[in-house]
Order: sequence, then structure tokens, then C-alpha cells
Amino acid sequence: MKVTVIGSGNMGSAFVKQLHAAGHVVSVTGRDAAKAAQLAAQYTGVSAVDVKSAAQGSDAIVLATPYEQAVAALQSLGDVSGKVVIDITNPLTPDYMGLTIGHSTSAAEQIVLAVPGAQVVKGFNTLFAQVLSAGAQLGGEKVTVFVASDSERAKQTAVSLAESMGFKTMDAGGLKNARYLEPLAGLNIYFGYGAGLGTSVAPTWISAK
Repeated sequence: MKVTVIGSGNMGSAFVKQLHAAGHVVSVTGRDAAKAAQLAAQYTGVSAVDVKSAAQGSDAIVLATPYEQAVAALQSLGDVSGKVVIDITNPLTPDYMGLTIGHSTSAAEQIVLAVPGAQVVKGFNTLFAQVLSAGAQLGGEKVTVFVASDSERAKQTAVSLAESMGFKTMDAGGLKNARYLEPLAGLNIYFGYGAGLGTSVAPTWISAK
């Protein structure tokens, strides 16, 4: 697929690395054009693109920015109507130990309200950048990527990308279930930092079926 990654921080860099390794056509953009160019230069065939043209021809857009910057970043691309947007953000407090919104809404739902034409799917938000960068295997098990969306096309796109990178996926239902996935990410952050387990941790779901 042709995938545009918005953001060149830890998560954006990890996505570029894994998407490139999986054989996708990857471009990266963001507020810091020089940083995006530096990231792209690390991989043959990855290109840094101007924000205003970044969405053109893309099969999926990975929104790899902090939640506070997400809407502005997505809107800066211009018209993204009908585009699949993979929202990996979490609405974290400054100390990363709490959420700024929840219960009756989620970061993903707020993004849809601000950019209603986009086909948003929540996914990858429960992974540390270090886990994503290292690959799909952790402790001898495949890492799970949970996906939630009201768009079946968006959900299947996210699933296909995740599985192409070697991850296991689990359908988490409609987009409103991002209200559960975002607190799950918060719990994972607590285990990683608050409980001192480090960043080589990730949630999964065990089933007898």
C-alpha cells in the first residue's frame, strides 16, 4: 500500500521502519520538514513530502502525532474525505499517568468530529514505540494490535497493514470502543513506567476459541 505517516517522532519513526520493511510505499511528513527528511533518508524508497500534498494517492494515513496536535495535523493535509486515517493517539495528561478525556467520548471520536470526512480507525495506540520498532515478536508471542472503527474499509486497511508487519490483530468493534482502548493504553503506560516494567510490554487478549 501507499502509506503516509504524519509525524517523525518515536512512533512515526517506528512506523516508517516497519512499513518499509513490510514492502509498503512510505512517505513521511510533519511540522518539522527537516526532521521528516532526515527520517526518510534512512530508508531507500521512503520519501519526505510536503504537508499539503501528503495525502494525495495514499491508501492510508498514519496519524503519529500527540493527540493535542492531531486535528491540526490532519487538517493541514487539506481534503482527506474518504481517506483511511489510522489514529494511534492517546489523550494523555502531561505526566502520561492519566487521560484528559474519556467515558463519554475518546480521542478518536473527537478527531472524527473535527474532520468528519475521514474514515478513522483506532489502532496501534496500545503499543510503546519501542515495541513497534522492535517488531511483532515479544516474549515469544505475537504482539496484538486492537482496531476499532465504524468503517469496515478503514478497519480492514489497518488489519492488513498490521498483519503485513507481522502483528496479530483483534477486532475491537465500533469507533466508540476507542473509549476502552485509550484507557488500556494508559494502563500499559502505567505498567511500563509507573510500575517499572519498562517499555517491552504490551496488552493482549486470551481466548479459549
